Amino acid sequence: MVRVKKTRKFAAVKRMLNPNDVRLKENQLKQKKKEEAEKEKATRRAPQVASSLFLQHNTALVPPYRVLIDTNFINFSLQNKLELVSGMMDCLYAKCIPCVTDCVMAELEKLGHRYRVALRVARDPRFERLTCTHSGTYADDCLVQRVTAHKSYVVATCDRELRRRIRKIPGVPLMYIVRRRYAIERLPDQGAPV
Repeated sequence: MVRVKKTRKFAAVKRMLNPNDVRLKENQLKQKKKEEAEKEKATRRAPQVASSLFLQHNTALVPPYRVLIDTNFINFSLQNKLELVSGMMDCLYAKCIPCVTDCVMAELEKLGHRYRVALRVARDPRFERLTCTHSGTYADDCLVQRVTAHKSYVVATCDRELRRRIRKIPGVPLMYIVRRRYAIERLPDQGAPV
């Protein structure tokens, strides 16, 4: 004779809640307090707005303009046979001081022998050399960091990703190459037509 296994009826089994279950009132209160604390932290993270900004208009940008130059901007200027300083002056209708950071110089040196002309252009005595205090030599992060700290620069780059990052920072104009000439974006006077 085969013995049949007897199973308990479903309703007869007493069910226990896990002490960490969300359905318990204590845990609901804890969850609510946690969400409120996160909301409070989120609202306090508003960045300090520069005093030079009037809405989206940057009053710190006055001639002579200081132009932060990226690595690829120098390379594309050479490919398109554009002279950097005179092209910038034609675009902005004012005197320009091209600025090159240590990170941009390091990037140009890393690129090697093929970009020796670009490196020679960057070492021009008319270019102002800016020293970097941070670690690493990634030029994009360096430029974004410098522009967020001091909104007195125009950023010259042909890199789409860097332009996207800088557009998120209010009051910083962008310069890039369009149809073999320089174009400016988000400058209050807008400079030369494209």
